[in-house]
Amino acid sequence: MRMYDLIERKKRGQRLEGEEIRQIIEGYCKKEIPDYQMSALLMAIWFNGMDEKELTDLTYAMAESGDTLDLSGIEGKKVDKHSTGGVGDKTTLIVAPIAAACGLKVAKMSGRGLGHTGGTIDKLESIPGYRTTIPREEFIRNVNVSGLSVIGQSGELAPADKLIYALRDATATVDSIPLIASSIMSKKLAAGADCIVLDVKTGSGAFMKTEEEAFELARTMIKIGENAGRKMAALITDMDTPLGRAVGNSLEVIEAVEVLKGEGPQDLLEICLELSAKMLELAGLGDEEECRAKAREAVGSGKAFEKLVEMVSLQGGDTEVIKNTQLFKKAEYVYPVYAGKDGYILKMDAEKIGEAAMMLGAGRKTKEDKIDMSAGIILAGKTGDKVAEGEEIAYMYTNITDPDIVSDAEKCLRSAYIYADEKPEKKPLIYKKI
Repeated sequence: MRMYDLIERKKRGQRLEGEEIRQIIEGYCKKEIPDYQMSALLMAIWFNGMDEKELTDLTYAMAESGDTLDLSGIEGKKVDKHSTGGVGDKTTLIVAPIAAACGLKVAKMSGRGLGHTGGTIDKLESIPGYRTTIPREEFIRNVNVSGLSVIGQSGELAPADKLIYALRDATATVDSIPLIASSIMSKKLAAGADCIVLDVKTGSGAFMKTEEEAFELARTMIKIGENAGRKMAALITDMDTPLGRAVGNSLEVIEAVEVLKGEGPQDLLEICLELSAKMLELAGLGDEEECRAKAREAVGSGKAFEKLVEMVSLQGGDTEVIKNTQLFKKAEYVYPVYAGKDGYILKMDAEKIGEAAMMLGAGRKTKEDKIDMSAGIILAGKTGDKVAEGEEIAYMYTNITDPDIVSDAEKCLRSAYIYADEKPEKKPLIYKKI
């Protein structure tokens, strides 16, 4: 196999065979294939795409480039949920306990955030003492005991994806649906779940800006999973407006707890109930309506909240801050942000809200940046709300003392709001179920 010849074929829109793709991934991981040749191949894929067989072969090769998680020691149906990310997306902290309370097993590896706010692992690390790195034997044992465990992704889980993603990031090939799909699904297949529900976000705060792009990505990932023998489903959900009202790590954990206690925002609760119901349905626990009722009962009875407390306890976290969220460390400064005019909030740019949160310390610009767990934004006004000029629409939480940074964050946040004289038509939270 000559890498030059394979690049030439892909450049001309021809297909690569499974063994060729496997050798490419192996060779790149061993540094036998240089970055410049891999970059050329990625650009050829960006322009010409991949067919279903190529995509499945690429995903398998990446999944098998490192360790795969053997979940055979866990009794019962193993389920997983993956979100393509968004602003205020704390659904894993709610959905995993609901699924566990209904009898499923959630053995989940999650990632850190790079950008607006932290990822699921960053949010969990805002809980004092919570261990996101534990031995695999303990991970399996915790899932068997409580029904769930959420830990950080192992560096040996699909290492080819990490290498290739870094190259894509530097060569303007991130926004390729075949490459996005294989990246996500290689980690999902390596993580070993029987049933996978995908939450594919679309809108200003999502990677997929249009519903059509989100649908294509979801459909592509479902095909990969089904070809690998997994039960798959996807929801296309709105990310023009942040989920819930909290953006920032400990602020989002607090809001997740409120939802599990039946007190949180309705939009966040609705999305989480639908995701949980789809997980239950894939696992064979009933039809959609029955599973939705089971999920709602898990919240209403307090069983889902108890599962979160149990998971935190098993992983060394301080359960007192979960039982009483007032004990979370607070940001030193809270700044109100005011509406710019009378009227209705017509639209919110979720990406700008995320950028403002990052400026306040809630996210990372680079992998080396340290997150301020208490920083973030609470949204008092959201799309469709009627407001008066000078009314408080948001609160910025930060420990930053530089007034210029705080002022820039406020300007960014204020620019995210667009007002109108008429109340806007309510958009659906869920566009499609696949």
